[in-house]
Amino acid sequence: MKKKYFSILFIVLISWRLTAQEWVVPAENNARLSPFAFSDSTQQAGAILYSVNCKSCHGDPGKNNVINLVPPPVDPASEKMQSNPDGALFFKIFAGHGQMPSFKNILSSAEIWKVVSYIRSFNQQYVQKIATANGKALAAENVKILITWLKDKNQVQTVTSGKKNNAVQPIGDAEIKLFAKRYFGNLIIDEVRNTDSQGKALFNLPVNLPGDSAGMVQLVAQLSDEEAFGDAKTDTVLAVGIPTYRLPLNEPRSMWNVVWKAPIWLLFSYFFSVILVWGFIIYVLLQIRNIYKAGISRENDHKV
Repeated sequence: MKKKYFSILFIVLISWRLTAQEWVVPAENNARLSPFAFSDSTQQAGAILYSVNCKSCHGDPGKNNVINLVPPPVDPASEKMQSNPDGALFFKIFAGHGQMPSFKNILSSAEIWKVVSYIRSFNQQYVQKIATANGKALAAENVKILITWLKDKNQVQTVTSGKKNNAVQPIGDAEIKLFAKRYFGNLIIDEVRNTDSQGKALFNLPVNLPGDSAGMVQLVAQLSDEEAFGDAKTDTVLAVGIPTYRLPLNEPRSMWNVVWKAPIWLLFSYFFSVILVWGFIIYVLLQIRNIYKAGISRENDHKV
């Protein structure tokens, strides 16, 4: 009887585990399409981005050499991956889920679409559908974003304009984001804003934003609606941060540093393990030597 209950409990737990791992993509994200056509150049750019950000877990597409995780990552060339709509692939890379990290602050929308382009290069039956541009569509090269620092208010102002039909005009009611560049991705500044009728948007800076040794921070402003404006963004360096001296990554003791700058506990563990292993080897050799000597001694006793 107990065995029966245990089996039922086991099945319930497995079912719950599988359900918890299910990745549900919202319908509006599932139907999303790339604003540009996939080409050899987008696939090549996507291959570089994939190698840097995705290969360590998902391995080489088509070779099924994914990292050993539970659940295991999906091979990009597999039917399971390729059965996802373009919008689902974009959403999963953007949002992340479970062990899959989010890349929303690491890759731009255009870069994520280039990764999708690379993934689709392993599907011979794939036929791309491209998003239809809306009435306010502008090419990214025709969009200009000016970033200035309003020091007295500790705010950053962006002014966005676009060139259409040879006329430059403000871009109003456009969603815009402001980021500070960091070692491992971008730090979003304040909330997402919408430009006013003059194309302006104001962002409040945190009072403790760290900069380099001179307080300089690299700021990136980007329009969110890529279907309308493509990968429209600009960056500039302004003295909006607190002067901060950052130790080089190889200066403090750390796991990735050279041998003598590894953590003390790791060095101790390593040398202790080496001494223990060699001690065991020497002990075994001594025992073999004693056995050999004992054998010689017995042989001599028999001869006498």
